Amino acid sequence: MEHNLELNQLAKEALREGAKWTFFLSIMGFIGVGLIILAALFMTVALSGVPDEIGGEFGYIGAFKSFISLIYFGVAALYFFPVYYLYKYSTNMKMALQMNDQNMLSEAFVNLKSHHKFLGISIIVVLSLYIIILVGGIFTIAAAAM
Repeated sequence: MEHNLELNQLAKEALREGAKWTFFLSIMGFIGVGLIILAALFMTVALSGVPDEIGGEFGYIGAFKSFISLIYFGVAALYFFPVYYLYKYSTNMKMALQMNDQNMLSEAFVNLKSHHKFLGISIIVVLSLYIIILVGGIFTIAAAAM
């Protein structure tokens, strides 16, 4: 049995206002992605002059100089997706409310779900990495003490 859900004026206004803020946040997110990419390019250029030899004045950074740039590019790529989903949510929500289009409203909520799902999985991954690092650190300290 299907029930139709209708939005009253208060709900529409709250969604309209929320769409404006999520649009602003998504634009700021795209700017952040651009700055991360610029930082990656800067790191690539800045570290190109570092010798490849391990040790010496630069320590291990010479061996990992291309890896550092790849980390920046990877972070930019990962950060892009939730920002994109947020942008799609805000633009679809604005259009759905303007045109009173149920399909666009549904698509907006699908993008919002994708945004939240991406962030949730990211948090799970980061917390798992923290736990692995913590356990690894404890084992390293215990091994060094023996």
